[in-house]
Amino acid sequence: MSTHKFQLSKELAEHFSDGLVQINESEHGVTCTIPVESWTEVAKLLRDEEAFAFEQCMDLCGVDYLTYGESEWQTDDVTSTGFSRGVQGKGPGRFSWSERRSEAMENRFAVVAQLLSVKHNRRLTIKCFAPDEGMLMVPSLIEVWPGVNWFEREAFDLYGIIFKGHPDLRRILTDYGFIGHPFRKDFPLIGNVEVIYDEDQGRVVYQPVSIEPRVLVPKTIRRDSRYAENMNDQEAS
Repeated sequence: MSTHKFQLSKELAEHFSDGLVQINESEHGVTCTIPVESWTEVAKLLRDEEAFAFEQCMDLCGVDYLTYGESEWQTDDVTSTGFSRGVQGKGPGRFSWSERRSEAMENRFAVVAQLLSVKHNRRLTIKCFAPDEGMLMVPSLIEVWPGVNWFEREAFDLYGIIFKGHPDLRRILTDYGFIGHPFRKDFPLIGNVEVIYDEDQGRVVYQPVSIEPRVLVPKTIRRDSRYAENMNDQEAS
């Protein structure tokens, strides 16, 4: 780990010595997991404290941990030819809406923000989990970093996370009247409805999806004598 990462982790641990935040270090940087009730409080401290001075929030997004750690690809028995990495059963999103996983999962949805300190030339990731008590709700960071306005709208649209205190929380990417949140892991990859033009009614109508879900398996083209000969011919010419 670099000296900059170690120093940042040390400063965070000293400043939040009461265990307010959980600090994790990796090759990607430092991540602070913050309780949802302290989300805005810690964000303001990270912005205003001279030791941190994270003036900018570069990005904010939602995360769904429903199938975290699960794999739909066969990778432990890969051959050197053919389509050896097929889909195993029904992976994340490969099921119908009626067959979605319905059991409760603690800490399924999270909000993740990427902070930048121009003054100290370093970055920090902060994260909090949205408690699922019938409605996913996390305090808005718009008063701390006004630039998160559209980021929070995007997380609301795609994950269904409500940002309390947001001045204009509405969908930003999906259509009017769209049902569901398409970045949730239990949202069908083919969607729920399709749009067609009805000749009899003379207008565009919505109807249930009529296509079957399918998965395209990528083919890995490996070097063999055929490609080697073609390359030699190209070089010779």
